Amino acid sequence: MHMPDDSMMAPQRRRRLLALGLLTGLAALGASAPWSLPAMRSTLAPQATPAAVPEPDVCIVAPPTRYDPASGLAPTAARAVPSDARCPVCGMFPARAPEWAAQVIFKNGDAQFFDSPLSLFMYLRDVARYSPGRSAGSIVAHYVTDATTPMAGGQTRWIDALGAYYVHGSSAKGPMRAGNLPAFASREAAQAFAARRGGTVLAFGAIDAALVAQLAGSGGHGHH
Repeated sequence: MHMPDDSMMAPQRRRRLLALGLLTGLAALGASAPWSLPAMRSTLAPQATPAAVPEPDVCIVAPPTRYDPASGLAPTAARAVPSDARCPVCGMFPARAPEWAAQVIFKNGDAQFFDSPLSLFMYLRDVARYSPGRSAGSIVAHYVTDATTPMAGGQTRWIDALGAYYVHGSSAKGPMRAGNLPAFASREAAQAFAARRGGTVLAFGAIDAALVAQLAGSGGHGHH
């Protein structure tokens, strides 16, 4: 049998080695090309969604309502709740539940309105928090709605909050769907209400910080 000599084998071996090197280089180039299968798989693969960044807390600032000399009211007198006034404690619109509304008047005649007596008590505990630049010492009048006849003659009947009596723990639910200390002009009226709806009669000074905190927690009040 005739066997090829080394001189004939050498060129063939070189060609095979060159071809093998070329194929290896093309494979490596193809793997890194943007149209390659690995690259396409990487492009089409679902990308990890960045974790959502929580939005910062939003604080609703409800500025006091300016006194209007044209109203004919004395600067310290109770006044009707404007439809656009917001409670500085919870952000609600007190005009939507006038039978629960409360208000305070500052020395310059400005007024701050509240959705309930509970919000009023919360406000008085930390005036500067809810009305920056104001203080409890600048308040000259406090009013709550008399729950006995809250809409006498179509108008809210305002009474002095400091001299009013409040019923704690009754079945009455205020704007925040919790006990909001309905107010009464006399102890007798408050006791009559408590006899019908349950609860304990308290004077203004008997409503302390612990009770306010308890009611605020159960009622969902908070500064939004």
